[in-house]
Amino acid sequence: MWFADLLQRIRELENWTGDFSLPAAVWLAGFFNPQSFLTAIMQQMARKNEWPLDRMVLQCDVTKKTREEMAGAPREGAYVHGLYMDGARWDLQTSMIAESRLKELTPLMPVIFIRAIPVDRQDLRNIYDCPVYKTKMRGPTFVWTFNLKTKRSPANLDVNVNCCKWKSLSSDVNRSVFHDWKMDMKP
Repeated sequence: MWFADLLQRIRELENWTGDFSLPAAVWLAGFFNPQSFLTAIMQQMARKNEWPLDRMVLQCDVTKKTREEMAGAPREGAYVHGLYMDGARWDLQTSMIAESRLKELTPLMPVIFIRAIPVDRQDLRNIYDCPVYKTKMRGPTFVWTFNLKTKRSPANLDVNVNCCKWKSLSSDVNRSVFHDWKMDMKP
């Protein structure tokens, strides 16, 4: 299991370093330190537009495409793949978080377009701040917070929502996971 994961990481790096350009879709869970990649996206936009880095945020737009359907890298930001949702699913029709289906424990997320924008341009209506983790273990494996669209305001959801997760090389989990959309959160 870990060896197949290692071989996949090597293939990804070889493809990336072959022509030294950003791949059409980046396997974010394959990074040892995904925070660095996400920070680099913000740094690139901040330098390009001469914006202060501390006033930048990441905007996450979930596409309707799979990794194989991506033709090329975006001009700004990056497309990322390899994420799964646990306890919920991404509805391709509405482009929002939806209740999970029976026996569909960890559905694959479509490719996500991540780009940096100034914090004052961020639209927070019906957005759930979804924490991202490297592994199924919470706590020290926290990576980032992705903003995902919901049908209603997160404060008015009937269910408690939580987080996203990614697999790491040291994890015994065999794939990356957006995890626990329904978490036992007490008010």
